[in-house]
Amino acid sequence: MTDRLAQPYPAPLPVAEVGAPEPAVTLRTESQAIYIALLAGAVGAIVGIVLGAGWPPLPLFGDLSFGTVAAIAAGLIAAVAGLVGYWRARRLAGQEWRATLPAATFTVNTIAVVLVHIVLAALSVLAAFFILSRGFIGLEVDLFWSTVLMAVSLGLTAHLTYLSVSRMTTRRMSSLLMSFVVIGTLTAMVSSPDPTWWKIHFSQLGTFWSVSGFMFNGTLVAAGLLVTAFAVYLANDMRELLEQGTLANSKSTAIVSTMFIIMGIMLAGVGLVPVNVSLVIHNLCASGMAVMYFGLLVGGPWIVRGMPRAYFIASWIFLATVVVSTILFSVGFFGLTAFEIVIFALIFGWISVFIRFIGVAGQPDERSVVAEQQVHLPRR
Repeated sequence: MTDRLAQPYPAPLPVAEVGAPEPAVTLRTESQAIYIALLAGAVGAIVGIVLGAGWPPLPLFGDLSFGTVAAIAAGLIAAVAGLVGYWRARRLAGQEWRATLPAATFTVNTIAVVLVHIVLAALSVLAAFFILSRGFIGLEVDLFWSTVLMAVSLGLTAHLTYLSVSRMTTRRMSSLLMSFVVIGTLTAMVSSPDPTWWKIHFSQLGTFWSVSGFMFNGTLVAAGLLVTAFAVYLANDMRELLEQGTLANSKSTAIVSTMFIIMGIMLAGVGLVPVNVSLVIHNLCASGMAVMYFGLLVGGPWIVRGMPRAYFIASWIFLATVVVSTILFSVGFFGLTAFEIVIFALIFGWISVFIRFIGVAGQPDERSVVAEQQVHLPRR
């Protein structure tokens, strides 16, 4: 009786036992993020003083504006904060596997992650100043506001970038991808010098030699780099699922990571070679990305056999939507721009769904865990 009373009740399974936990931000990491933010803010204040005192007052947004300079400076700060943070984070709990990567793979992965944060920082700052310019029409930035806005922009950029790269996981990459693709694309749309661009095709946004064009193409290039970086994290996640017996195909890791790398390269190529530079290369890159996407959808039951049923249901819905959209486009129900936007959204939507399911595929069903715990509860 004493032994029975002394025996503890079965505790709920912690997250660490049913799936890969998200790397936690430690006190040391938070402190480092604050220090680098203060340093970046001080640099921003100096840049703001020089810009405000040495130049005529600049508008908030435009090809030659305070927002453009702030975006460039934010990109440089993000490069430093991202490189330092990502390098130091390789020893944190949950990310030790990165230190075991081959030197070439580690270098390419680091470059991809840092470049993505550079582009995201620049796009976010541009978008912020574009919105401000719509709210404060005609405002020119004087010395005081030049100092304050530049310090705040660079300080926030450094802080957010350092924390982001320190907690990088496949799922966080998915959220990061969706965030900056939406921000970059929408900002390119509303800032386009041609308000009728949508009457031609979606890729028309990348043909302008302006902030809008660079923003759109930069978004595609950064998204491509991030998709290639997925390959390294996906390979690590899928190896764990193979070891657990969740995935049945031993070749799934190599197949999925290779197809993601190709998809990322093709997506970056769409941005690097706009349609007005080379129609053939631009379309080949777009087609290559589409082929990888279809391959992962159609071949899913064999490639990632063992994934949850809900994932395959979602995949077939994505595939059916692509087929229906193609039919509607071919009969003239909607134009080329709408068709491209739909396919674009479906690809990134599926990537997000796939990555999130990879993150939870090895976890037991909550109902089975509760049932198992109830079985072991002592009866009164």
